[in-house]
Amino acid sequence: MTTEIKLLQARRVWDSRGNPTVEVTVELEGGARGRAIAPAGASRGTREAVDLRDGGSRLRGLDVQGALTNVNGKIAAALKGLNAEDQAGVDAALIALDGTPLKSALGGNAMVATSLAVLHAAADAAGAPLWKHVAQTYQGTASIPLPEIQIFGGGAHAGRRVDVQDFMVMVPGAGSFDEALEVTAEIYAAAGAIMSQKGRSVGVADEGGWWPVFDSNEEALETLVAAIEAAGEKPGERVVISLDIAASEFAEDGRYRLALEDRTLSSDEMIAMLGSWINSYPIASIEDPLAEDDRAGMCAFTKAYGERVQIIGDDYLVTNAKLVAAAAEDRACNAVLIKVNQAGTVSESVETLAAAWKAGYRGIVSARSGETEDVSISHLSAGLNAGQLKVGSFTRSERMAKWNECLRIQDELGENAFVGGAPLVDTWWGKGRTAGA
Repeated sequence: MTTEIKLLQARRVWDSRGNPTVEVTVELEGGARGRAIAPAGASRGTREAVDLRDGGSRLRGLDVQGALTNVNGKIAAALKGLNAEDQAGVDAALIALDGTPLKSALGGNAMVATSLAVLHAAADAAGAPLWKHVAQTYQGTASIPLPEIQIFGGGAHAGRRVDVQDFMVMVPGAGSFDEALEVTAEIYAAAGAIMSQKGRSVGVADEGGWWPVFDSNEEALETLVAAIEAAGEKPGERVVISLDIAASEFAEDGRYRLALEDRTLSSDEMIAMLGSWINSYPIASIEDPLAEDDRAGMCAFTKAYGERVQIIGDDYLVTNAKLVAAAAEDRACNAVLIKVNQAGTVSESVETLAAAWKAGYRGIVSARSGETEDVSISHLSAGLNAGQLKVGSFTRSERMAKWNECLRIQDELGENAFVGGAPLVDTWWGKGRTAGA
C-alpha cells in the first residue's frame, strides 16, 4: 500500500474539561487513514511544548482556530508526499517547520495531534493494531503495563483543596491487568464510602479521583491506607501507594508553601517530610517531589531515597532526552514520565524513553488532566514496552477508555505479557515491607 501522505484535516473537538482541542486526520495515497487528538495539561512544566491558543475573551481564550489553520495550511503543505512509515522523518519536518524550542509557532497541540495521526495512519497501512506497529517500528517487545491509578485528586486537578496532586495505587502483585483493575475498583469504591461516611465526599476531580475535604495532606495518605484495608488488601503486599507531589505547583522562591496546612517548608524540610511518609506508608513511587528548578533538592532526595522508591521526573524532565541525560549525570530521579504532548512529537517521546533506559531509568507513559476518548497512549505503553501507564482514576470515560483498551491489547498479547511487579522489584514493594515498618 502506498504510504505517502496525501492530505491532513484538522477539526476542533472538545476535551474532558469542556475545552477546545485539536483533532487531526491523516490520509495516505493508498487510502489508509489515521486520527488522533491532542490532550492538555493543567499542571505544566515551564520547559514543555506549549499549546497554541487564540487568546481573547471567546471561550476563555482557549480556542484553537490558529492551531487548526496551521495544520490545514503550513503543516499539510510541508508533510504532503512524505512517507508515513518514516515517523522520524515526518516529526523532523514538523520540528524544522516550527523552529522554536517549545513548539510555540505551530503549537504543541497541532504538532502532537499530527504526529500521532501519522503513526495511526502508518499502522492502518500495515494492517496492524497500533501497539504492534509501534513494537515493530521501534524493534521493541510489547507488554501490558502496570497501571498507576488515582484514588484522590488534589493540586491543580482539584481546585488545590489538597496540596499533593495525586494519591494513587498500583497493584504490582496482580497476576494480570484485569486483576489489577479489579483490585483498584474495590479500593476506589472503598475510598468513596469512607469519605461519604465522614461527610467529606464532594465529587470527583479532573482526572476522576475523589475530590474530598482533608485537614492535612497526610490525612489523605491515612485515608488511602484505610481504603486499601477496607477493600480486603494488606497495604504493602499486593497493593502499594504512588504519589505525584507536583511540587513546582506550590514552590515559591525556593520554598514550598503547603496552603492546606498553612506552613512553608525549606527544600530540606520538604525532603524530611516526604521521607517520614516513605517510612510510615507503603509508598513505592513519588513523582516530582521537589520543584523543577530545585536541582540540589532533587539530587539530595534521590541520594536519600532512590534505592527505596521510584522517583519520577515530570516537570523536572518534561519528556526531554537531554534533560534525562543531564539528570542521570546529576544522579537525580530514577524514572521519567513520558507525555507525548509534553515533547510535541512521537519521535521525541521515544527518544526520551530510550535515553531513560540508557541511564537505567524506568519509563511511565502518562495521560494529561485534559483528556479525550483517544487511546493512543494505551498502545504506546504496550508497544514501547514501557512497563507502566498512568491515566488518572477509575472513573470518567476518557480514563476508562484507555484502561479498557489495555484489556483488549492484553487479549491479543495474552496475560503472560502483563509486567506485574517487574518495574518495581528493587523498590519498596519488592523488599517486602509493610505499612508502618
